[in-house]
Amino acid sequence: MEQQQLEFNKNEDIMRRLVSTMKQKLAVIAQGGGKKSIEKLRQRGKLTPRERIGYLVDKNTEFLEIGAFAAYEMYGEHGGCPAAGTVAGLGYVSGRQCVIVANDMTVKAGAWFPMTGKKNLRLQEIAMENRLPIIYLVDSAGVYLPMQDEIFPDKEHFGRIFRNNARMSAMGITQIAAVMGSCVAGGAYLPIMSDEVLMVEGNGSIFLAGPYLVKAAIGEEVDAETLGGAVTHTEISGIADYKFKNDKECLDRIKQIVSRIGHNTTAGFDHITPVAPLKSPEGLYGVVPADSTRSYDVREIIERLVDGSVFDEYKEDYGKTILCGYARIEGWAVGIVANQRKMVKNRKGEMQMGGVIYNDSADKAARFIMNCNQKKIPLLFLQDVTGFMVGSRSEHAGIIKDGAKLVNAVANSIVPKITVIIGNSYGAGNYAMCGKAYDPRFIFAWPNAKIAVMGGEQAAKTLLQIQVASLKAKGEVISPETETKLLKDITDKYNAQTTPYYAAARLWVDEIIDPAQTRQVVAECLRAANQAPVEESFKTGVFQV
Repeated sequence: MEQQQLEFNKNEDIMRRLVSTMKQKLAVIAQGGGKKSIEKLRQRGKLTPRERIGYLVDKNTEFLEIGAFAAYEMYGEHGGCPAAGTVAGLGYVSGRQCVIVANDMTVKAGAWFPMTGKKNLRLQEIAMENRLPIIYLVDSAGVYLPMQDEIFPDKEHFGRIFRNNARMSAMGITQIAAVMGSCVAGGAYLPIMSDEVLMVEGNGSIFLAGPYLVKAAIGEEVDAETLGGAVTHTEISGIADYKFKNDKECLDRIKQIVSRIGHNTTAGFDHITPVAPLKSPEGLYGVVPADSTRSYDVREIIERLVDGSVFDEYKEDYGKTILCGYARIEGWAVGIVANQRKMVKNRKGEMQMGGVIYNDSADKAARFIMNCNQKKIPLLFLQDVTGFMVGSRSEHAGIIKDGAKLVNAVANSIVPKITVIIGNSYGAGNYAMCGKAYDPRFIFAWPNAKIAVMGGEQAAKTLLQIQVASLKAKGEVISPETETKLLKDITDKYNAQTTPYYAAARLWVDEIIDPAQTRQVVAECLRAANQAPVEESFKTGVFQV
């Protein structure tokens, strides 16, 4: 018992350090383009994007940021792009849950990098999937020209934003655009394709081409305010609907507009009065081993997330390396699919490795997902998976067939899916447990998460064998010292690409979250998911039974 407590305390210390490191990184990201850029903003009487959001959202409510780590440690040769130059997430405005997207003028004048486009598309996707009103706080110089080839012409590039504007409008999703700074070139279409356009006098401007380009193209000399300022567009062109003297007046009107939006039919997911877990969520820090190869009981995680720590397990004695069952999170009914990381015995008395998906566990999870779809219960996936079981015995038993059955169920699920990566997320296990490719409504990672095709040690040794074989084929002699150095270099590079920060930078996950906040984050996502009716019927198509 004393040894267990020591292990728990050790895990807790390491996780707290990981959370502390995450918060330190977030504090740096929150500074945007830095103090000098923020001071220039102040001189123009403007608020920072985070201040705008803070003023807009209701008091005593939480803003769930999405994509804070987007573009993290990317674009170094261009000076970096904190949070991909956009602050965004879910917040409550006049009591309504909304998606809020704010350009950060302090980062390269709010210019769009490739990841800026990807992040904005992700936020629009969240608004569409969950039928949430979306508010754009526009303050951008347009596409970052040195990287225009990576942001302009392709399907998932800049132009997709305006396609989504049109699609959301057709879907009846409210879009409000507040032009609080520059809005130029193709970006000018975003506010015009929104339902209502607000502009701040003296700072807000909308035009397809700015004064310099107009002079170069047609020889006309005109200042920005005359060309496309708030007075021009509210009194002459009729493009904008309202003008305001400053940011706060503009944000106050947004609150009024949102307060009058009608309410649509919800999904009707079951919700009752919440009950706190019997086991403290703070205990999550000590449950997951610091060594990702060590085992633990995932029930200890679940019982710290769910109401009353009550988890009604499905097929408890079958397929034990995946736990499935029903619970509630902040009153919302959920079906939980979680990888079991401790060693377990199967029905034949044989030991099975934790974190590995076997035939029976894949079969069980697929059936459980079908049941949740039948009952209209949202799904929560807790990922700590090293992959599917390999070897002749598993292949002869049809592991590919059973794995495909699980993947089929996940892919065709019509109820909302929320994924939290609480440890490893390797190979096909990432797919089967609803990784990014399987359209989770939201996907998060803990600071200890690792996302890769396989574990670092196995991958490095595999890559080393290939590299050494290639060198030997060229007649080169490889000394043990050289081989050791090669292995270290490969391992270091591979491990750097498996961190949650690498994943979050590329939006493979929506955000890295504090484990102790998981319950609140998931509950917020369930509230969002409930805003969109489930309109399809569940079908699995053809698969091997």
